[in-house]
Amino acid sequence: MAQGQGRSGGRSQGRNSRRNGLRGGGRDGDREYKGKSRDKIVPRNLGDPEATRKRAAKGKGQGQVRDQRPAKRHAPSGGSLIEGRRAVVEALDAHIPILRAYVSQSATSHDATLDVLVGRLEGEGVRVEVVPRERLDAISSHGAHQGIVAETKPFVYADLEDVIANAGDGDGLVIVLDHVTDEGNFGAIVRSAEIVGAAGVVVAKARSAKVGVGAFKTSAGAVLHVPIAQVPNLATALNRLKKAGFWVGGATEHADQIAWDAPLAGRVALVMGSEGEGISRLVLEKCDFTCKLPQRGVIESLNVAQATTVLAYEWLRRTHGAGE
Repeated sequence: MAQGQGRSGGRSQGRNSRRNGLRGGGRDGDREYKGKSRDKIVPRNLGDPEATRKRAAKGKGQGQVRDQRPAKRHAPSGGSLIEGRRAVVEALDAHIPILRAYVSQSATSHDATLDVLVGRLEGEGVRVEVVPRERLDAISSHGAHQGIVAETKPFVYADLEDVIANAGDGDGLVIVLDHVTDEGNFGAIVRSAEIVGAAGVVVAKARSAKVGVGAFKTSAGAVLHVPIAQVPNLATALNRLKKAGFWVGGATEHADQIAWDAPLAGRVALVMGSEGEGISRLVLEKCDFTCKLPQRGVIESLNVAQATTVLAYEWLRRTHGAGE
């Protein structure tokens, strides 16, 4: 947003992050790692492994067993799926909360690298289940799961009242995202919000990026430290923020005043628009003022994440001084 962004949110070229999910199906073919030893995998309520294999093969012709059924592309817990060994390691490094991991039955007896990863997951308290490879193939979005798929815990969103309470009675910044859809941009914005000490981030429930794996990574884990509220109606949320004493400002390239001259200090709810359309008309009507970033170069604008960072730091400079 050198002259705003979009109408106010920039024109990020990033695509919406794909959110994969775990297909349904029972656990007739599941097993679970137990204890610290990897030398032996203990079956969980299965009986003879060979009998299990035969039941699975038989199911292909006489009604599939539950683990082999075609499955839906969503995780039953509401979480996201992480596929592949490197991706799972990165998730652990980023402290992404993992609910459970599914490991291919065919890879558990002779794969030392996978064994080490399973040990780390168990050390983090993650439940690890051994399933037929066909089940991983069924839930994988691209078939490159490398014998492991992890399911994240569903993210728990805050209420708008939690964000307001976190601001207290004094100065505070709330960042309101008007249908920002790119999960990478979303995560980067949350990271900036946490760095400058914002009270929270507010997003719409529909047509907006969610807190998934991409947001965890680009936020560097900041999504765990900043209240993020989902609301059904942004205009109504802005009315509530106004009643709580927030001055609502919208970032748009159509604004007359430059951000350096705008009242970006004190108790501010900063509205940033979507990557392609900017701030919607109904939300823009709720803004007490609008502003844009100055531009001296020739490219179109900063993207919404970059613009939010600049404006958030301008709020911080004005409100708390350059020395903090």
